[in-house]
Amino acid sequence: MTDTLKQTSKNRIPLSKLIALLTGVFLFVIVYYSPPWADAIDPLGEHFELSREGKGALAVFLLAGVWWVFEVVPIGITSLTIGVLQVLFLIRPAKVAFKDFMDPSVLFIYASIMIGLVFTKTGLTKRVAYKMLTYVGERTSMIYLGCFVLTAALTHIMAHTAVAATIYPLLLSIYSLYGEENKPTKFGKGLFIGMAYVAGAGSIITLLGAARGAVAIGFYNDIVGKSVSFFQLTYYMFPIGWFMTFALWGFFMIVCKPEKDVIPGLKEKARILHANLGPISINEILAGLIVLSCIVIMSLRSFIPMFKPIDKTALILISTILFFVLRILEIEDLEDVPWNIILLFAGAMSIGFCLWETGAAKWLAVNWLTFFQNAHWLIFVIGIAFFVMVMTNFIMNVAAIAISLPVALVIAPYLGVSPEVILFASLVTAGMPFLLLVGAAPNAIAYDSKQFTTGEFFLFGIPASILLMVVVTLSIFLWKLMGMPITVAAGG
Repeated sequence: MTDTLKQTSKNRIPLSKLIALLTGVFLFVIVYYSPPWADAIDPLGEHFELSREGKGALAVFLLAGVWWVFEVVPIGITSLTIGVLQVLFLIRPAKVAFKDFMDPSVLFIYASIMIGLVFTKTGLTKRVAYKMLTYVGERTSMIYLGCFVLTAALTHIMAHTAVAATIYPLLLSIYSLYGEENKPTKFGKGLFIGMAYVAGAGSIITLLGAARGAVAIGFYNDIVGKSVSFFQLTYYMFPIGWFMTFALWGFFMIVCKPEKDVIPGLKEKARILHANLGPISINEILAGLIVLSCIVIMSLRSFIPMFKPIDKTALILISTILFFVLRILEIEDLEDVPWNIILLFAGAMSIGFCLWETGAAKWLAVNWLTFFQNAHWLIFVIGIAFFVMVMTNFIMNVAAIAISLPVALVIAPYLGVSPEVILFASLVTAGMPFLLLVGAAPNAIAYDSKQFTTGEFFLFGIPASILLMVVVTLSIFLWKLMGMPITVAAGG
């Protein structure tokens, strides 16, 4: 009888989650079954109709957002719900809605996670973590800083998803020495959420950190007729990315101040543990060489035309194949893959493409940006950056750029705003989705640590996003000092 009561209690949905579940359903029903909404009209007078399918995409978008934030069901299950609702309510065909679950971006995340698994299994991450701690020392504030700086630096030469997957097991090894086992702590929250945030901050600095930069420059080139070089992007983004890295360190020292200022004996313990690992193994060498080769080739794609046609997902998946061919991984290791995280991003891709293909995203962008068409130029730029920041928390940052940048570049000349400042302000906020796990792969990878809930991530993300918007505003004036044209003659 007691066991039955315990099981019943375990199966009961908490009231807060039940309210969130029903809120998501309510929003879906209200939006989907509401009468047709007014067209969005851009400054040139072009109308953008919100179709029934587009309204349905917004309905799914709202339900998923509520369910993800409050973790009504496992985040991967919410993703499955996204696909199911699209099919059941005839928003998109099943072949299309579920095809996005195997988008190359999802497979890229899978391959990145496999790299993390290999580094953990071979002991390579422990070797790096222990060596790092012998230099960083015993102060938790310096451990924060060391981990954040390493993360940001790596994103200059490799995709931030791959960086997060590589750094994540290293952070697990460091956290295991904190002395709290796997229990959630402020130090754990700051370490893992901070890694995710800083991976985004670092990724804006070069074109190698993420695909969004190349996509945005492509739109900019097509619409404005100008191009932005690799080094020009880095020139303007370097001070912003690194300022955000150090600002986020200060932020987490305040909101997630570690329970312990010092971990006594950590430096000596790390030295002993490193020594106990013995000489580097053949599997560690092989794993390191495979991953390094993939990173080098992916980085060279930006400079060597011969490598450009090769998709980065295919390149990074070669590492997964080689791990199994060389018996570094076995079939049993697939049980350790966090499929909940993979499904999370699969669903994010599906809803992102759904908003894009049904025209709902374009309708949102035009409505939002035309709201600022008579505003002061600075308010207009901040409004664009804010819209990209919000959208990139729900859909791929590439899509957020793609739906907002063309509209913004059309409006900009009428307000006397130069296209350069629109491009760079959008790229800054597109790289740092601090509110939802689906905003970027590093967010989801950090969540696998079980140090924080989706609700906690969202709450930390609010002040972090405010900090980001303040930095973007100040950046506009910094860029002006650095030689970027900010305003032009109005009337374009």
